[in-house]
Amino acid sequence: MNKILLSLTILVCTQSVYAGFPLPFMPTLPNLPMFGGFNPNKLRAEFNQFVGIEPDFDREHRLVNQIADAVIDGDVEYLRLKNGREIFSIFMESEADKPKGGIIILHNRGQHANWSDTIKPLRTGLTEKGWHTLSVQMPVLGKGAKYYDYVPIFPYSHERIDAAINFYKAKGIDNIVLIAHGCGAHMSMSYLGKYGDSKIKGYIGIGVGATDYKQKIVNGFPFHKMSVPILDVYADNDFTGVRKLADYRAHLIQVAGNKKSVQMIIANAQHYYNKNDGSVERLVTKVANWLDTL
Repeated sequence: MNKILLSLTILVCTQSVYAGFPLPFMPTLPNLPMFGGFNPNKLRAEFNQFVGIEPDFDREHRLVNQIADAVIDGDVEYLRLKNGREIFSIFMESEADKPKGGIIILHNRGQHANWSDTIKPLRTGLTEKGWHTLSVQMPVLGKGAKYYDYVPIFPYSHERIDAAINFYKAKGIDNIVLIAHGCGAHMSMSYLGKYGDSKIKGYIGIGVGATDYKQKIVNGFPFHKMSVPILDVYADNDFTGVRKLADYRAHLIQVAGNKKSVQMIIANAQHYYNKNDGSVERLVTKVANWLDTL
């Protein structure tokens, strides 16, 4: 009998690994292969620590200068951090007489808070569905920076997320949902993995797990530790890494056990949800419909 139980346990553990990542009851992640002359396991060992690598604040300043005066829909808000630095964001009020709550939106790698694909349609479209939106400028690096380059600056995103939450709290808004796309999702995962989800009421990840050629996910997703409802949404023509990790993310969501959590696929779409092919409108509709289930 004991031999049968042991065999079953080995079988379950073997079959319960998606895309090379173990489930929560198998906490040790596999080593990351060398990337040229760089060992990415160093990134894992130092994950969520300040290691002396800073975002490109000058580039961020240039991006903000380019878009600030062009903001027509919504109001520019500068969120103050503890060190006195001010972070650009765009706040837009709900069109509903009784707003449903506040959405925080985190953009993709190297982009900005008013990016025309994905971000602007979300921040404007969800106000029509009854939500306030706050799109926050996230830390950036140079144009050629890849996923491995961005991992050391993830901790710089944490205080920005907290500042956005505090912005809503100051307005008396407690029903706060975090939406993150691409590298913004990586940054939000690092925040939630370190601080938990007690300050939000829901989480929406769009294109979670996007990396670069031959660059592997450094740290697992904390979905299994989250108590709030999760919407994991990705495009049917999303990046390969996002699609390959879909089963893994779905299992972690199942482990968390929130009955309102779901995974959705947007048909005829790709990672950036180009506004010209109608896919971003379908994304906004799917997101808004799920939000209504909360």
